[in-house]
Amino acid sequence: MLRKSKHGYFKGSNCPISNEEGKFIMSDKESDKLGRVLALVLRHAPEKFDVEMDINGWVDVNALCDGIKAQRRDFERWLKPWHFEAVAITEEKGRYEVEGQRIRATYGHSIEIEIDLPTDDIPDSLFYPVDPDEVDDIIKLGIKGGDRRHVHLSKSVSKAHEAGRVRINSPSIVEVDAIRAIADGIDIYRAGKLVFLTEGVPPQYLFKVSSDDPDLIEVLEKLEEEE
Repeated sequence: MLRKSKHGYFKGSNCPISNEEGKFIMSDKESDKLGRVLALVLRHAPEKFDVEMDINGWVDVNALCDGIKAQRRDFERWLKPWHFEAVAITEEKGRYEVEGQRIRATYGHSIEIEIDLPTDDIPDSLFYPVDPDEVDDIIKLGIKGGDRRHVHLSKSVSKAHEAGRVRINSPSIVEVDAIRAIADGIDIYRAGKLVFLTEGVPPQYLFKVSSDDPDLIEVLEKLEEEE
């Protein structure tokens, strides 16, 4: 569940800082449901909820609240604008960003927006999951955005593997030489806490992570232990 103490919003029964119980905000079921609606509105279809979005993906929280309540009766009685901040702050991957009276998704867009995310503190290497049958073509041709407007990169082999397993049973991992790509003028942005975005990565910056890579071996061993 989501609760709030004097230190802010948190997940669980007790504040991780003060150990106080805090004020109840919403149940896990309610926060999960709201998260799915936010993903739909802020990443894909603001027009379905009669919400205006600016060129950088921001929407007004009051208009968003009214739009969701008008379309979804299950939110009508309880949803308030500050519920969006609660979800954004406690979401572990940093999928959403709140600034004053507006909110936006930080990544995952299928609609066209102009990115104005930070470009500092980019790791020297980033990682991208691919179908094993496609990895050789990716290395030769580069990575392109596809259905989503931007390529989504991870900061570690384990996070890339985790992201890839959503759609690929056993993904191969491609390493991106981010430090050289940035030096050559390719923009890479920090989005959320774990994801990095770029419009595409040419092949000269790509390398396949070998099957004997220690980080990949560690990931696969952990998966075997869980099964």
